[in-house]
Amino acid sequence: MCDCKNVKAAEADPMRPRPFRVTEVVQNLSDTFTMVIKPVDGQPVQFLPGQSNMLYVFGVGEVPISISGNPADKSAIVHTTRSVGKVSAAIAALKVGDTVGVRGPFGTTWPVSMAEGKSLAIISGGVGLAPVRPTIYSAINDRSKFKKVTILYGARTPEDILFAAEIEKWRARGDMDVQVTVDKATGSWSGNVGLVTKLIDAADLDAANTVAFVCGPEIMMHFSAKSLVGRGVPLNQIYLSMERNMKCGVGLCGHCQWGTDFVCRDGPVFRYDQIVDALKIKEL
Repeated sequence: MCDCKNVKAAEADPMRPRPFRVTEVVQNLSDTFTMVIKPVDGQPVQFLPGQSNMLYVFGVGEVPISISGNPADKSAIVHTTRSVGKVSAAIAALKVGDTVGVRGPFGTTWPVSMAEGKSLAIISGGVGLAPVRPTIYSAINDRSKFKKVTILYGARTPEDILFAAEIEKWRARGDMDVQVTVDKATGSWSGNVGLVTKLIDAADLDAANTVAFVCGPEIMMHFSAKSLVGRGVPLNQIYLSMERNMKCGVGLCGHCQWGTDFVCRDGPVFRYDQIVDALKIKEL
């Protein structure tokens, strides 16, 4: 369904977890953490922006988590997620030196190469910044390949801004337009207040030559895509990550079926013009 590249897992058996060792754990927010893991066998890791792994805590279960690290780093995998269930809570409780099973990477990818020679707009909300962070690293790694790079991010409050220190580093580079907004201002916040769509409406976009990647809650992606189209960005240059209900990672269990597609196999990254009608169907 999508023209995004799908990279299969390095393991011959995609159902067999590969052991990784936890090397670092960072508590980003009260309910969100980042974990760095390295393969026990020492072999290089490989993934493309937008892909996810199934992380398995022995004796507890497994859960899909997007990869949030730098694709250029072949020594480690970085995952950022919220602790919202039994398995993710077990992952959050892991310590440096513990072992976790990894299956993947799975799924379609953000088509970063399609944006080469054009402008790139990366739009996210909440923890949705984590799955698009690899695209930001890719743009930074090969900055000369892109025209304007615009990063628009929305959070509930200033205290909920993910990767806040890193966002400031991106802004300080001076070669990317980085804008942040919050739903509700608290404390000494003097920045933008309102939905991320307000940032889209105000952004300096060369719409016809912009490729947009959008990730966040579905309602946020729905209205962000509509705002981009309203600005003149072609539907076939807008991509959304429809991460939802993934369980097996290989399209066998049917848990993540979405219409005629399986999110783990045919997504999670979909081109907007190919799913716009499905997004209009309630409870699909």
